[in-house]
Amino acid sequence: MIKQPPLSLQGAPKGEVRTQFAALCYRIKKGKVQVLIITSRRSKRWIVPKGWPIEGLTPAASALREAWEEAGVNGRAQDTCLGVYTYAKTVGEDDLACLALLYPVEVKSLAKIYPEAHERRRRWVSRKEAARLVAEPDLRHLIRDFDPRRKAPKP
Repeated sequence: MIKQPPLSLQGAPKGEVRTQFAALCYRIKKGKVQVLIITSRRSKRWIVPKGWPIEGLTPAASALREAWEEAGVNGRAQDTCLGVYTYAKTVGEDDLACLALLYPVEVKSLAKIYPEAHERRRRWVSRKEAARLVAEPDLRHLIRDFDPRRKAPKP
């Protein structure tokens, strides 16, 4: 298990915290781990695919569905949560405090046509570059420390 940095809701709006499921989409190319980042629809900042829980799907399957809708990812999600990060999601005039659970998704291929293709850009980058480009400090740590080639310790 990856060492989780301290979680902070500092700066998040007061009130209810909502849960989302996020996908850390990756591939290994020429022995190097690459991460797929996408732009948000409104602000165009770099993020990872994420969304609300989907009834009837596991958290990992929900993350995989979001990766398909937002980035055209065809791949395999792992059921092990890498960790959590927080952020404020703007909905209309309100900011919602969100807690996103991050699941690794091994990308097999990317579709040219997918539901949000006209609303987002996507880009393959190194873990270091992805950690530099995303805004959320907790997500930066999770991306930077992620290595699917590392074997999980035995219980």
